[in-house]
Amino acid sequence: MDVMEFEKVSNDWTLEIKFKMRVLIVDDSPTEMHILSNMMEKLGHAVITAENGEMGINTAKEIKPDLILMDVVMPGINGFQATRQLHKNEKTKDIPIIIVSTKNQVTDKMWGQRQGARGYVTKPVEETELLEVINTITHG
Repeated sequence: MDVMEFEKVSNDWTLEIKFKMRVLIVDDSPTEMHILSNMMEKLGHAVITAENGEMGINTAKEIKPDLILMDVVMPGINGFQATRQLHKNEKTKDIPIIIVSTKNQVTDKMWGQRQGARGYVTKPVEETELLEVINTITHG
């Protein structure tokens, strides 16, 4: 089954996911949250937001989203810590987490994976790159 579809839109090719998900975005930056929310909403996904790691953990336990986009650098519980807690929790361990961060070193990406993240995208986020990572994670 082909899970990606290319659609001609205003002379640009966009990559589109064929089904709708509930996506939790955890980021302390209103600007980044707005950018990521717009990307997900224009594809028909429901977006839930949390402004820090602790809120992200609590929201994930409560609503069990289909996907989490997690920033790293946040006050209080950072994204790596939140990812680790969610990955070790029986209720949330199967929710795929993609780290979305300005931290772009190989060691950061490896550390994110060790905490339980299934993907890593560097800011500023390129929409096609994020969608490719989402498709890979959600459809193998």
